[in-house]
Amino acid sequence: IGQGINTKAAQVAAFVLGVPLEKVRVEGSNSVTGANTMITANSMTSEMIGLAVRKACTTLNQRLAPVKQQLGPQATWVQVLQAAYLQSVFLTATESYKLGDIPSYSIFGLSLTELEVDILTGNHLIRRVDILEDAGESLSPNIDVGQVEGAFVMGLGYYLTEKLVYDRQTGQILTNRTWNYHPPGAKDIPIDFRIELLQKSPNPVGFMRSKATGEPALCLAVGVLFAVQHAIQSARFDAGLPREWVRLGAPTTPEEIVLNAGSQVTSFTL
Repeated sequence: IGQGINTKAAQVAAFVLGVPLEKVRVEGSNSVTGANTMITANSMTSEMIGLAVRKACTTLNQRLAPVKQQLGPQATWVQVLQAAYLQSVFLTATESYKLGDIPSYSIFGLSLTELEVDILTGNHLIRRVDILEDAGESLSPNIDVGQVEGAFVMGLGYYLTEKLVYDRQTGQILTNRTWNYHPPGAKDIPIDFRIELLQKSPNPVGFMRSKATGEPALCLAVGVLFAVQHAIQSARFDAGLPREWVRLGAPTTPEEIVLNAGSQVTSFTL
């Protein structure tokens, strides 16, 4: 999650300037090129950077327009730049995103989760996940699918494994290493993971009709708790217990699943 910003920036520049993608190179940001740049957060970095890139490229297009008119439509990009250089056309443009450039909008998504729970240990296996994500007109579908996958798996950690335990007397965090704090691993990723972006759903107020795809899909991971709830209710029914709602928090660890499954020692035989 949070990757692919450079690729989207390069794609926007290539599109606005009308040049092949291989002609675009993205350099790292620093306090010289951007003295007051914003942090990469809140799932809006791609839009902010894309908007700033489009502004800068539009400025360059305006400066190069007279040169292109002189050379004619057959001139290549390199020929246009060579002529612009000889005419002392300034070929550097700096722009930034300003608060309010992109209005607020809503993001929608659907998810379906199928998992298998070992009632004796509380361990689970996510068999399949289907997600339909509203990304507007995606700037880069491959990247956005990866963003949805990453956000959802991050949500799996939040809802199932990443439990924080503190010392009640000192406030010191006790789950301070991977031996007792468990972010999602390779075996926690759904076995069958299917992501689809909603088609023909342009965002009328978004950057180039797109929508953010960083953190929103994290919210869809809450579906795993409802799947766990169904598994627990099934186990309680098999144990002969009455059906009642079991409160599940974030995270619902294997220990909590075992304690709520209704299993009794007298039910087991050797």
